[in-house]
Amino acid sequence: MLYDMIVIGGGPAGYTAALYAARSGLSVLVLEKLSAGGQMTNTEQIDNYPGFPEGIGGFELGERMQKGALRFGAENQFSEVKSVELSGQVKIVRTRKKEFQARTVVLAAGAYPRKTGVEGEDRFAGRGVAYCAACDGMFYKDKTVAVYGGGNSAVEDALLLSRICKKVYLIHRRDTLRATKVYQDALFGSSVELVWNSRVTAFLGDKHLSGVEIEDTKTGEKRELSLDGIFVSIGRIPDTGLFEGQVDMDEAGYLIADETTRTNLPGVFAAGDVRTKQLRQVITAAADGAAAAWNAEQYLAEEGC
Repeated sequence: MLYDMIVIGGGPAGYTAALYAARSGLSVLVLEKLSAGGQMTNTEQIDNYPGFPEGIGGFELGERMQKGALRFGAENQFSEVKSVELSGQVKIVRTRKKEFQARTVVLAAGAYPRKTGVEGEDRFAGRGVAYCAACDGMFYKDKTVAVYGGGNSAVEDALLLSRICKKVYLIHRRDTLRATKVYQDALFGSSVELVWNSRVTAFLGDKHLSGVEIEDTKTGEKRELSLDGIFVSIGRIPDTGLFEGQVDMDEAGYLIADETTRTNLPGVFAAGDVRTKQLRQVITAAADGAAAAWNAEQYLAEEGC
């Protein structure tokens, strides 16, 4: 079967694209390697997605988005994509067991947080170790937290948390930040306490994080810092390896596409966290999905498909 659209990735961008496309009468297949919702399922509660005044679990929201797309006829398969051929008029997408073809493809594979690799990180993920201050900051209202990193995102997270939390530390491995001057100026005028020349060497606690062990990068001296939570902000890794050499990317590996979600390849669109953009949230991913479906429909009309 030749689909009108194949969506690679079953997160908010992918399922929104599928919903809009299927509702417009296009034949759509969504390929997701894990579960409905993608990285969103790792968030225990989402409080900043409109329409849910009491919040909603990431897993539940993912399932609801999937059901919405399926309601209008989109197909869904849980299969990991192994290779793609995107330059031709007919796009080819291969999983381990099958080959699929489509006239358009929406790349919505997402991005995942870069981890520290330090002992205890995975154990306390969701139990004191977090990766998105905008998503999870309110869980730590009036508590003591730290942000680990030194770039723009880390400083932005620290500033956001300083308006919510009782105490905020910013732990950085060097004695200067990588963040731009405008972020640094805002930080130095805030209540955030800088912990310079320090790296996290262990995440501590029993059932929930109670603190971290940090090591002075100059002296090697170690000490413990008591915390209710820590936000790891050392970058994200876009899941774009499969598209390398075909779709244009920036230096960090994000797919180059503007608000139209169009990439350098006709009929190929990038939506959600995988594309170059200023803000990566559930709501902006969903918006990308809608834009990708609309532009794909326009492309098909132009091509006479």
